[in-house]
Amino acid sequence: MTNVTIARSTRTSATYAVSLLVAATAALTGCGSSDDSGKDDPLQGDAAKGGTVVVGSNNFPESILLADIYGEALKSKGIKVSYKLNIGSRETTYGLIKNGTITVLPEYNGALLAYLDAKATPTTVEETSKAISAKLDPKLALLTPSEAQDKDAIALNEATAKKYSLTEKSSIADLADVAKDLVIGGSPEFQTRQQGLKGLKSEYGLDFKNFKALDAGGKITVTALKDNNIQAADIFSTDPTISKNKFVVLQDPKNLFGFENVTPLTYKSDLPAAGVSVLNDISAKLDTETLVKLNSEVQEGSKDPLDVAKAWLSSAGLS
Repeated sequence: MTNVTIARSTRTSATYAVSLLVAATAALTGCGSSDDSGKDDPLQGDAAKGGTVVVGSNNFPESILLADIYGEALKSKGIKVSYKLNIGSRETTYGLIKNGTITVLPEYNGALLAYLDAKATPTTVEETSKAISAKLDPKLALLTPSEAQDKDAIALNEATAKKYSLTEKSSIADLADVAKDLVIGGSPEFQTRQQGLKGLKSEYGLDFKNFKALDAGGKITVTALKDNNIQAADIFSTDPTISKNKFVVLQDPKNLFGFENVTPLTYKSDLPAAGVSVLNDISAKLDTETLVKLNSEVQEGSKDPLDVAKAWLSSAGLS
């Protein structure tokens, strides 16, 4: 499998979602963690037949890594696994797991809830899970959330933070008077999501000078922030480049970006009880510190996520 750093999310319009469904077929021919992982059409609904658990991922490195962790752990317990990796965004993958094309998908509880119910405002992880279950398709099940979180975060480059005397203890609200002078960057859909510019305005009163559509917390965004082509960016909290580049991540006291615990989402009828137990065991041992370390091995150390997944499972006694 080749390393990829590509968008985490997509536009929410129906037209763009359809185009992603078509593009996903081609994308899968170049990335997989098993011999057959890139050969199946991800849009076919019969991929899980024959007792095979199909593990899917969204189109960013951490999701691929987590899918490898899930899949290899299932394999170690004698469960037949195939992969459909690097498919696309939640707008695509939720439909595929809902129709049974995918059996297991790494999810983030808060982001999934925002997708299912944009008005939900849970204050605990337990409330988040309960709210998801109320909106989730009945064919699906959300398993135990892990301690590991990967949240959207507003980051400033070092020069901008120093200019306005902002630190890691500063709040997003502290940008209210200076946002008009700053260019913020992120994925194209960050402009229209509540967990994006809409929420930054409604919750924190921020009006930025300009927005640059880049990638979803990937290399393009990181480079633009580092080079001061943008002064603020939507960065994911487990990104190892934050400390490397001395970016300053601001506090989110109004919890705009919610809870983002890594949580397995499953198509219930195609996952045996032993598989549920395996995935919950992973959640019990996966924390944020570990996720940052594993991400660093993949994104900074250029290691194959499959190799990183296997090594961690072995070290954690899960394979």
